[in-house]
Amino acid sequence: MTAPNATATPTTTPTTTARKPRDDEIDVHGLTHPGKVRKDNQDHFLICALRKQMVVQLTSLPDAGHLMDDGERLAFLAMVADGVGGAAKGEEASRTALEAVSQYVTRSMRCYYATASGDDQEFFDALQAAASQGHAELLRRGQENPDYRGMATTLTLFLGVWPRAYLLQVGDSRCYQLRHGELAQVTRDQTMAQDMVDAGVMSAEDAAGTRLAHTLSSSIGGRQTDPQVNHFDMAWGHVLLLCSDGLTRHVTDERIQEVLRAMTSAKQACEDLLQEALEGGGSDNITIVVARAVLREE
Repeated sequence: MTAPNATATPTTTPTTTARKPRDDEIDVHGLTHPGKVRKDNQDHFLICALRKQMVVQLTSLPDAGHLMDDGERLAFLAMVADGVGGAAKGEEASRTALEAVSQYVTRSMRCYYATASGDDQEFFDALQAAASQGHAELLRRGQENPDYRGMATTLTLFLGVWPRAYLLQVGDSRCYQLRHGELAQVTRDQTMAQDMVDAGVMSAEDAAGTRLAHTLSSSIGGRQTDPQVNHFDMAWGHVLLLCSDGLTRHVTDERIQEVLRAMTSAKQACEDLLQEALEGGGSDNITIVVARAVLREE
């Protein structure tokens, strides 16, 4: 049965669904907002395509521009980071982490050439190393400048190598996936409250109302960092959502599911979810990234 208000998935042939989406078939959007309470925005996000390029550096040819090629898209990268440690520290932490991780990923040959090998471990190792790179960079910044000591950030990173998706998680920003109209949280919150729930010390309901619900047990740049990497499959019509906890503090999973089911575009879904978070209180910075593959006629 089709879920109520679910967006209909176009009829496709096996040949069509097996192919990788073209660039014009990726509907993606992201936004960030300081919220209604805080003056500063400590969140950052990044959306990009990873390509194998040929760049002409020097030649005697009169017009070599046509030789340069953007190349085929090998992977799709999206990240959300929510900085902690005060306005300046938090913004610096989230920005630095995204820059360090993206530079590592794009320079890592494994991320390019493992696409042909189908070896999950290649991606797991690369993403673990990327998180370590970001963690080390924040620690280095703090050692060089006492004003930035103690800064840290969450990091939720999605790397799509169609049809495989790899997810790196540190902290409590989240990744959701809408499949066949049903929303599922793919990541696990790395908070003290979730640790206690998992240990059976507290119930999820009791933990949600405590300060521990927003106390990180793992972060990039913090005292403890425990990057977790897993993978899942993507398909045409599936919707991906990355967000900071500024969204989930005020918008329930049930309401997020309703918005994504009824979405007409990634931009519209991001804007609708932002508005709901603001109307719900907007007590924190809000960052949202929505992406899906939409089949278009040849």
